[in-house]
Amino acid sequence: MPTPTSAPQVPADVIDMERALTRVAYLAGRARQHERLMAIADLPLDRAAVTILRHLAEADPLRPGMLAARLTVEASHVTRQLTQLEKAGLVARMPDPDDGRAQLIALTGAGLAAVERIREAGLRGMRMALADWWPRDLEVLAGLFHRLVDDFVRHTETAVDGSTAS
Repeated sequence: MPTPTSAPQVPADVIDMERALTRVAYLAGRARQHERLMAIADLPLDRAAVTILRHLAEADPLRPGMLAARLTVEASHVTRQLTQLEKAGLVARMPDPDDGRAQLIALTGAGLAAVERIREAGLRGMRMALADWWPRDLEVLAGLFHRLVDDFVRHTETAVDGSTAS
């Protein structure tokens, strides 16, 4: 059994980044932050519904199972959320042209408008937080964030030990 001293050293900057990302995720995911965002956007949606709406806004219509897989949640969770969003008129089901037995989910006009209000409310807070940053710093940060997300997505299927996740 390997001893802790035989484990590879993690560079201090990687540890600092992990701590910062954890803190950002915590701050962004707090219930109070979500409630504030929904108050500004004037929408009565929970966090799971917002996540689904944002994802649908960035994708072609999807089957519910594919949406669940992309969000890495159980299909039943997505089904419950989609039922509520459909009742609210924010998403619609349509036949899958490739398989008449399957359905696709897409945003309605009201759903797209809701996503735009959510984005605008979020951007308002980001503009305030980043108001003192130099434009070049924002450009560099945006590029690095995209690279970070792309690398995370690319490595999502790989477990920590290097084996493929099932």
